[in-house]
Amino acid sequence: MALARFLARARRAAGVDGNINVVITSSREVRDLNRRFRGTDQPTDVLSFPVLPALQESSAGDIAISARIAAQNARQYGHGVGEELKILMLHGILHLAGYDHERDNGHMGRKEQHFRRALGLSDSLIARNGRLGGSVRISGSRTTPKRRPSRGRTR
Repeated sequence: MALARFLARARRAAGVDGNINVVITSSREVRDLNRRFRGTDQPTDVLSFPVLPALQESSAGDIAISARIAAQNARQYGHGVGEELKILMLHGILHLAGYDHERDNGHMGRKEQHFRRALGLSDSLIARNGRLGGSVRISGSRTTPKRRPSRGRTR
């Protein structure tokens, strides 16, 4: 229940309308999704799938998180798995809101830091990977699949 409440708070804070489905799954499943939709045959921590335009009224999109990588990250960064899942969910939500840390010269990283503080989270995914601007690779992969384009909003 705590993760569902966090998801609702983070979605509202980021200004994302509609439901977000989050699946916490195996690294194998995330790797399959990454390969199918992004052409990268390796697991990653989080993937975001913006909703198709025809469904925007009720849904904002989907987020897939690797449980194993989330647990590894939690150990590495010295916090609990629940905290790490929240960090990954926030990162995915910002992608669903149209942000893209690979193309926005640090805008998403700054937003992620702002929301992390507002929501009481530790280091943001982008900040802990060494920089707030430019291209960042997380667990060896980008986080937004190429299958479904974002809604054309780059903030």
